[in-house]
Amino acid sequence: MKVLNLYAGIGGNRRLWEGVDVTAVELSPEIAAIYQEYFPDDKVIVSDAHEFLLKHYKDFDFIWSSPPCPTHSDIRRCGVHAGRYPAEYPDMNLYQEIILLKHFAPQACKWVVENVVGYYTPLIEPQVRHRHFFWSNFIIPEFKNRLDQRTHNDIVGSSSIYNFDISDTDLDDKRKILRNCVDPKLGLHVFESAFRKVQLTLDQ
Repeated sequence: MKVLNLYAGIGGNRRLWEGVDVTAVELSPEIAAIYQEYFPDDKVIVSDAHEFLLKHYKDFDFIWSSPPCPTHSDIRRCGVHAGRYPAEYPDMNLYQEIILLKHFAPQACKWVVENVVGYYTPLIEPQVRHRHFFWSNFIIPEFKNRLDQRTHNDIVGSSSIYNFDISDTDLDDKRKILRNCVDPKLGLHVFESAFRKVQLTLDQ
């Protein structure tokens, strides 16, 4: 099975996938190098994931995309009102990818776009699972086996989380990189939901 993992980070969502041929796309060479260390058999491409998707959306059986979340996050809204951050336009690449996949992805391809639960009513209705919005062409059942919110909030750059330890690397903002990881159990849950023997789709 050919899998495309966009905005791959260090690979939290991919951690528990097995028996798959993964192409991972990550813009930061330093982060991509860490991903490659953890997943040496994956093909890792340092590139713009948004542009890569447009050129290659027909080439995969499963696509996972996690576009950058800061401009959609409630942390941004709160920070703007507190004077800590400037206001920014929400990054509409998120919705470009959803619309592209919804209307042009091959019928046999299962796809999912993940982001944080945002501060505004989403322009396209997602499925809400834990602290994530998911847009996909399949049903994702509720997920209960997850890292609790307090543990997530306590992550620091020296944490070992989801069997990732980047404390000895030269990466900037290690805390952010670790906190950006999707819980691997949730990543596996979403992947398995896409390929259940009896597949419920959003069209049923």
